[in-house]
Amino acid sequence: MKFPSVFRTAAPMRFDIKPRYYDPVKEEIEQRTSQIKKELAAQGLLEKSDGTSHDIGTYGAGIRGSFGQHKGIKERDGVNSFATTAMIRTFIFLLLLGSIFGYIYLGPVIFEYMAYAVALGAAIYFFFRLKPKKKNE
Repeated sequence: MKFPSVFRTAAPMRFDIKPRYYDPVKEEIEQRTSQIKKELAAQGLLEKSDGTSHDIGTYGAGIRGSFGQHKGIKERDGVNSFATTAMIRTFIFLLLLGSIFGYIYLGPVIFEYMAYAVALGAAIYFFFRLKPKKKNE
């Protein structure tokens, strides 16, 4: 389990180069084959293509349909809202803010009170975390 960090660290960028080879003979064969297929289809001797060719027309309907079915951002199922990094950062920020203002108004005794509050919060958290779940839930 990764301990959540207050700061975001940048992941190293991966260098991945895919070499491209130009084969003029293969390209000419593909062009001539597609031209012959078009001519045969125009004469009615060849049936329409089954979608295996890479024509731009075959992609248009799929792209258009994908944008039409967009329903927004999906909610994540089963994610505990208290376990998210944003929530932990908020708790740390409020703890630091409370300790600063508490030290200004109450003095060093605020750290004792905060230690008791954190211990009580941890005890409640672990009580509910370790409590066995009911079978019907």
